Amino acid sequence: MDADALRTLLDEVRSGSRTPDDAVRALQHLPFTDLGYARVDHHRLLRQGLPEAVYGRGKLPAQCAGIVMELLSVPNGGPVLLTLADDEQAGAAMAANPGGVRTGTTVVWQPAPPRPERVVIVTAGTADLPVAEQCEVTLAAFGFKPVLIPDCGVAGIHRLIDVLDDLVAAHAVVAVAGMEGALASVIGGLTGAPLIAVPTSVGYGAGLEGVTALLAMMASCAAGLVVVGIDNGFGAACAVLRILGPAADDGPAADDGPAADDGPAVEAGQVPGSAGDEGRPQ
Repeated sequence: MDADALRTLLDEVRSGSRTPDDAVRALQHLPFTDLGYARVDHHRLLRQGLPEAVYGRGKLPAQCAGIVMELLSVPNGGPVLLTLADDEQAGAAMAANPGGVRTGTTVVWQPAPPRPERVVIVTAGTADLPVAEQCEVTLAAFGFKPVLIPDCGVAGIHRLIDVLDDLVAAHAVVAVAGMEGALASVIGGLTGAPLIAVPTSVGYGAGLEGVTALLAMMASCAAGLVVVGIDNGFGAACAVLRILGPAADDGPAADDGPAADDGPAVEAGQVPGSAGDEGRPQ
């Protein structure tokens, strides 16, 4: 249940179209439901703006199915995600709860309506794609249409420069990289958009299963860069959601442009005065 659903419920009680007892029954799902093996947090969407997701690893297939079912039982509960699920867990959850769509290790039910912000996900290498795709699927569940650009690592930096317009036009960028994790710092120097860095466990011996990339990203000289945990594409998507906030209510479109004489418009991710008419740094 989100804030809008709670307002509607209270308005219905005030208008008399719903009895107080009906409202109490509806609110019994708040703040959580105890399933014995899990306490499902229905209140999280109201508190955080993000509903609870189901982390698959370590859970029995029947437990995954049961938690998903409980999350889906509440009207206006937002998207429901089962993450890092194996074949057995995903199969059980989808059989018990029709309508789920599986991509890789993530299953999504009742995705959110589309929203207009541009989010770009860039990977250093093809081996980083599973983590990037986890981020992509999560963002899509919340209404975004993220642009995924693979294999732009700094060992061939011309590949990154080739997509500079995409970076400058983004409302948020996610950089996914293993090895030494340099991609995030380079992108942070090219765009003013909010930047979330995801270290991956891709790399040779000194990569230390992603620790080297993690520490390098945390020590980046690109000011304001946000770093999530190793291989945490889901967490990167949630960081984007927190930064960009909830979808805008009906009203003037964000792309309507400034009124006359307001001066030149600043594109998403562009630092004022830092780019020419083509959106490329000079």
